[in-house]
Amino acid sequence: MPDVRIATPQGKWILLTTVLGSSMAMLDSTVVNVALPRIGRDLDATLAALQWTVNAYMLTLAGLILLGGSLGDRYGRRKIFVIGVVWFASASLLCGLAPTAGVLIAARALQGVGGALLTPGSLALIQASFHPDDRGRAVGLWSGFGGIGAAVGPFLGGWLVDGPGWRWVFLLNVPLALLCAPIAVRHVPESMDERTHGRFDVLGAALGALALALITYALIEARQGSLVVVVTAVAGVVAGIAFVYVEKRRPDPMMPLDIFASRQFTAVNLVTLCVYAALGGFFFLTAVELQVAVGWSPLAAGTALLPTTALMLLFSARSGALADRIGPRIPLTAGPLVCAAGMLLMLRVGPGASYVADVLPAVLVLGLGLVTLVAPLTATVLASVDVARAGLASGINNAAARAAGLIAVAALPLLVGMGPDAYRSPTAFDDAFHRAMLWCAGALVVGSGIAFATVRPLPPGCRRPECRRHGSVVAPPLEGERARKRIG
Repeated sequence: MPDVRIATPQGKWILLTTVLGSSMAMLDSTVVNVALPRIGRDLDATLAALQWTVNAYMLTLAGLILLGGSLGDRYGRRKIFVIGVVWFASASLLCGLAPTAGVLIAARALQGVGGALLTPGSLALIQASFHPDDRGRAVGLWSGFGGIGAAVGPFLGGWLVDGPGWRWVFLLNVPLALLCAPIAVRHVPESMDERTHGRFDVLGAALGALALALITYALIEARQGSLVVVVTAVAGVVAGIAFVYVEKRRPDPMMPLDIFASRQFTAVNLVTLCVYAALGGFFFLTAVELQVAVGWSPLAAGTALLPTTALMLLFSARSGALADRIGPRIPLTAGPLVCAAGMLLMLRVGPGASYVADVLPAVLVLGLGLVTLVAPLTATVLASVDVARAGLASGINNAAARAAGLIAVAALPLLVGMGPDAYRSPTAFDDAFHRAMLWCAGALVVGSGIAFATVRPLPPGCRRPECRRHGSVVAPPLEGERARKRIG
């Protein structure tokens, strides 16, 4: 039985290294958006290249995150976590030194692989190391500090871009890894799940990632209207169908399809897709809008978004407690509508916009909407399946959110008519941004309708701290306890 106590030096070291590891991946998901205009200017990149700068990371992370958790269960959570930290830092160094947009995109894809290895392992190490009496508090501290990291991410990104330059958005990960990895090796006990069996579902993971990659490519390059784009889109659909077929036939699939027999689980994942598609598009475009159209510095643009994650961090616990009392249906219906109102308020943002009068009301309303829905969404996911499958359900929900953001970043510029150089023209980008906010608000309204029509009352849901103290706008929190029957 795990026996590390929080008050001991070892307990403090474990918390430090897991917070550092998860913060690296969480920060990288938020700070890069602020740097995009400078990256585009310095590397003479098109809008498509900037889309790939974001999506290359999300693609490998979303496609491999379930596999990463299972590798830790099989070969040792500490070992895979440390490999992930070193891998992530090495790819970050390559990002920071990238001489061209193509090299940067390739390095970002490698970064996502490292993120898929370290992200599931961070919380799993806490669950596997601490004494049961201290585990809840340890997870709460991990979630709280991680939330703070997510909240300051855009501000930090803006400060780095304005100061030493956008390359330090990536290079900052190197000293963090040099601190994190040795602490993990020295102070974190190794753990694994002795009950894992069978073979890894490498084919399933490859087909899932391939389907996302091909569809993303087709959406980003669709403006060309070439035969290659059409063939790629068809191949992406075929790869997706093959993924479903393989997962249905394998004895130990990466994503057992029978988990979707729970109508509640299926419904809340549909809500997740709508919500995080809107958020992915919003945060990708807003940081650029504030710099290109409004004319703010990267630091000002990053700071402008701080209230959203700060509200989530401060009030998610109260929202989760309220959802436990009244059930998830009302929060999951109202939350997306409030977020949609925040998106519509962004229609007031443009050249000459005031932060207090135009931007702040929008990000505050958006933050209140996220506070309302994130904790109940996570609780409903975990309560809709057997306890033994909580880790699997959480991993699927997390991957679905990341995939939704990936597709949104690929599709939104196409839907609103952004050209390859739109981000170089304040007027063109501002017009397209306003159309994009309407699409994002529409996705949230659809998510609200799905929740109202399908989500039903549940027993008291998630009392786990990671559901309550959450500051990431990229994806719902991962549950640390893995399912008993995994990929391996």
